[in-house]
Amino acid sequence: MPESTSSKGTLTNVSVLDSSIWIDQWRTGCHSKRIASIAGVVRLSSVVQAELWRGVTKKSESDLLNTLERNYPILTPTEKNWLESGRILSKMRADQGFTPEKVRDLHFDLLIALTARSYGACLITSNRADFELIRKYRDFELEVW
Repeated sequence: MPESTSSKGTLTNVSVLDSSIWIDQWRTGCHSKRIASIAGVVRLSSVVQAELWRGVTKKSESDLLNTLERNYPILTPTEKNWLESGRILSKMRADQGFTPEKVRDLHFDLLIALTARSYGACLITSNRADFELIRKYRDFELEVW
């Protein structure tokens, strides 16, 4: 993966992988080469981990998540991230006419994006539509696979 620059022009070498990347990887192995070629360091998002834990149905899946948590530092949304997410979601709902269900669906994605932004990290996802929409409201470094 080439190094990327933030909107502020600073070099970023921290990457956060969205749940869509982890799930695609575990199901199909389609991101093996890209993950191995990430320049810099990978950090986990506590929000992504929560999303992944929510879907666990097998011991092998819980073992995998436990291994991730032992091997990668975890970034967690701050109080500022939580408050900002509410304000942004209110604006998005007003602008886009979203249902309460859609706003709820976007909340975790917005928290992941704001947390990555706070740490100067690049968020890597395969969920283009939602994260590009979020970028219209708050800029952050994004790479779509």
